[in-house]
Amino acid sequence: MTIFDTDIIIWIQRGNVKAANLVEKADERYLSLQSYMELLQCAHDKKQHIYIKDFLDEYSFVLLPITEKISHRASIYVEELSLSNGIRAGDAIIAATAIEYNQELMTSNNKHFKLIRELKLKVFKP
Repeated sequence: MTIFDTDIIIWIQRGNVKAANLVEKADERYLSLQSYMELLQCAHDKKQHIYIKDFLDEYSFVLLPITEKISHRASIYVEELSLSNGIRAGDAIIAATAIEYNQELMTSNNKHFKLIRELKLKVFKP
């Protein structure tokens, strides 16, 4: 089982066939609620909101909620890693979600996640 980082969905929106095939071939698709909010936040208009929601529904993405444990773990990552490698709150929440649900995280953004030792990371190369 895999949690897809926000960037994978963005690659698909930009027409990256490799990213689309990756999602299409997955048996189960998970997305942190943080990624869902990031996708909506980056939309330019209501039409794009609908497109994002329809895409996630069509591919049966399961949205994973942000729990108290995830929030706590993410705050530790920000405290420990924001100054040294620039991890932002959103990435910390996504990483913490993958760890708390014991899932691997598929991302092309290795830079912010590579220092989190307990994270099972799968790097996508567009």
